[in-house]
Amino acid sequence: MKAEIIAVGTEILLGDIVNTNAQFLSKELASIGIGVYRQEVVGDNQARLIEAIDEALKRSDIVITTGGLGPTGDDLTKETVCKYFEMELELHKESYETLLSIFKRAGKEVTESNLKQVYFPRNAKVLANPNGTAPGAIFEKNNKIIVILPGPPKEMKPMYLNHVKKFLIPMGNGIIKSEVVRVLGLGESFAAEKLKDIIDSGVNPTVAPYAKEEDVIFRITASGKDGNEALDLIKPVKEAIKEKLGIDCYAEGENTKLEEVIGDLLINKGLTISTAESCTGGMIASRLINYPGISQAFLEGAVTYSNEAKVRTLGVSQDTLKRYGAVSEETAKEMALGLSKRTGSDISIVTTGIAGPGGGTEEKPVGLVYIGVYYKGQIRVYRQVFNGNREEVRNKATITALDKVRRTILQDNIV
Repeated sequence: MKAEIIAVGTEILLGDIVNTNAQFLSKELASIGIGVYRQEVVGDNQARLIEAIDEALKRSDIVITTGGLGPTGDDLTKETVCKYFEMELELHKESYETLLSIFKRAGKEVTESNLKQVYFPRNAKVLANPNGTAPGAIFEKNNKIIVILPGPPKEMKPMYLNHVKKFLIPMGNGIIKSEVVRVLGLGESFAAEKLKDIIDSGVNPTVAPYAKEEDVIFRITASGKDGNEALDLIKPVKEAIKEKLGIDCYAEGENTKLEEVIGDLLINKGLTISTAESCTGGMIASRLINYPGISQAFLEGAVTYSNEAKVRTLGVSQDTLKRYGAVSEETAKEMALGLSKRTGSDISIVTTGIAGPGGGTEEKPVGLVYIGVYYKGQIRVYRQVFNGNREEVRNKATITALDKVRRTILQDNIV
């Protein structure tokens, strides 16, 4: 079956609210084998909403709306659907009693505007909302389905998962599952080229690359008669991708973070780490500290932004700074060596660079960052030039530095 999603609310059109509901619903519907063909946003206007619903149902079997179920006059979704399907509204006793109890607990009287939330057609399937005052509903007519859900995600998501999903599962074309492989150190086009044969040959499962802010992901999607069959189809393709990408594949999973991977590596291998940062200003240390239990491995972090701090804290020589400058391979090397002597950690990671917007030269442009890594007596300095504004340069430098740590640990060597 085909589905379309309509978000209702002028505040979304104005950009005051980000429409995360559509993302959630699209993923959920795909997981039960219902394809989402369009997403649309319509303001609080009955004529335009009727037009959107009519067009959607000409193309698709199911329309899911979010928003417009509140107590105010511009909350028109339910009334509009009833007008479209020519259904009469009447008081829904169970919803009314629930509303009374909500207001009684709050020590308030039910207002006339709130009462509009508990009127539904007799043949609608009303969906309870324990997280708010607006119930949802499922309407069926002429082999078409409209599901109306509240706008706030904390209300919409439980209502979909507890009620709507069970209703829609029998209508899906099997079960669709996806798994994600995450890649660092390769651009999207280059990574996709390495996997071209796998991507081009994919039918079930399919493989698609996506460039994210920090990394590139490859989403492997398969359909099967049940979840286990879909996952069985995914497994060999995922293993083939990991084998081709090697160390560039740093993680699996939708929400796995780089610092989690590094934290696991450090603790499992009994390694310690310290940081000294100039241009990244503590961002590397902050990312590492996001990992619970990192105190077992993280010894010390310093922000050595000024030349004086580099000399005083890390033992960088004045002569090196004078001859080569703070942003140089030589300074980064001395920073890494000095940090390792100061802390005695197995790994020391340092940064020095020009984040911008000013301060760059032809020889040392804005975006130039030196990343120094000390590992068990070895030191390597990496020269990188990052594009973007100040924040983007610092973020990219942080991610790259953390990835250098990951690669060093896995290879047990600096390369």
